[in-house]
Amino acid sequence: MKIDRFVLAIIATIILAYFFPQWGSASSPVPLDLIGTTGVSLIFFFYGLKLSPDKIKSGLNNWKLHVVVQTSTFLLFPLIVLAAKPFISTEEGESFWLSFLFLAALPSTVSSSVVMVSIAKGNVPAAIFNASISGLIGIVITPLWMELFIPKNTTDFDLTTIYSSLIITIILPVALGILLQRFGRNFTSKYKNQLTTFDKLVILLIIYKSFAHSFEDHIFSAINFVDLLIIAAFLILLFYSVYLIVGFVAKALNFSREDQITAQFCGTKKSLVHGTVFSEILFPATFPVGLILLPLMLFHAMQIFIISIVAARLERGVDE
Repeated sequence: MKIDRFVLAIIATIILAYFFPQWGSASSPVPLDLIGTTGVSLIFFFYGLKLSPDKIKSGLNNWKLHVVVQTSTFLLFPLIVLAAKPFISTEEGESFWLSFLFLAALPSTVSSSVVMVSIAKGNVPAAIFNASISGLIGIVITPLWMELFIPKNTTDFDLTTIYSSLIITIILPVALGILLQRFGRNFTSKYKNQLTTFDKLVILLIIYKSFAHSFEDHIFSAINFVDLLIIAAFLILLFYSVYLIVGFVAKALNFSREDQITAQFCGTKKSLVHGTVFSEILFPATFPVGLILLPLMLFHAMQIFIISIVAARLERGVDE
């Protein structure tokens, strides 16, 4: 198994933020906020250039699979996290629980879902459809989940302001990209690898800024190695709970082998891209965004590792 280079880049970025947090501070001469916002809008503009309306229309036929994946992504995940809320009794526990809820409310990731489904010989067109539509649904659903539980004394959670920011930052660039597909589709095909690298660089920039703020404010001073192990254990439990439930439902609905693979792979993923973008919009500058992103980044690394192993095993099973 190869270690994902993006995971290594995330670790290096966090280390950089620890030793040089001043670059991400409010007094920094480098306008990271402006760069990050512009970069996010460009990510979704290029996403719109690549998004195929024809594939989305044709993908509507396999509606049972899509319902299972989106229900898992936006309902099953949050309900499992909500079931743990009665057991939270401390303020520190509330903060960690909120970070888990944020993770649970996010849409599915695009690239890794499609790649892993392809390796495992699953339904690739359905994976592309679900991964693409999930990001659009998340723009509406994720803020609604967070509005219910973000402490009112922490921030004035105004959905009108949030949706306005999401429309300007995400929806409009996507719509513009779709409108310009006639002129830009060849560009996205030609520079596919470079655009992927650009996406990752923007995400790393947002991660650096979030963790730089958290290190400056000593947000992680109370977190030790044992706490990280506990968080990782809960993330693994969350992942496998969803993975097994989705697998059970897929079998009960008599999904084909390909559709079951797609349901389990797409229905258990969470998007680091959307997580970092949404954290910038949903939470104010005074909120410990680094703490909110910590479970998401651990989950990102874990989901790639586990699904890679499963996909490789399924691939061998098909080829033999």
